[in-house]
Amino acid sequence: MESKRQQKMASLLQQELAQVMQRDLPHLFGGGLAPSISMVKVTPDLGQARVYLSLLLGNDANERLEIVRDNAKAIRQALAKRIRQTARVVPELIFFHDDSAAYAAHMDQVLGTLDIPAAPKDEADASEEKPARPRLFKGE
Repeated sequence: MESKRQQKMASLLQQELAQVMQRDLPHLFGGGLAPSISMVKVTPDLGQARVYLSLLLGNDANERLEIVRDNAKAIRQALAKRIRQTARVVPELIFFHDDSAAYAAHMDQVLGTLDIPAAPKDEADASEEKPARPRLFKGE
């Protein structure tokens, strides 16, 4: 379970890394869309941050992840400039590919192709519109 301190740092890193990738270092992605940051997890000592990138657009997800990993030092330096007043130490950034959105789209496609027949109707249900009231006593 993450502490409040870890959660605050993860939230700060997620917001600021998104700004760094979109505004400060867009040239790293060759004019294409910068990857979106789906989640950041910080170790208890705040020394490392695991950054999960959503690389949905384009088929070159592995190449784009390698570009980010190769430029991790530049990204960390740009991040340090943005959070130097807030954080004492900028954590080491470790980037991972987050494919949960692609998996959800795949599962949606699989569920959409299933052929599920409709439930059969009972003859008793078809003749009565309202369900019968339960009898509480013999005389009712």
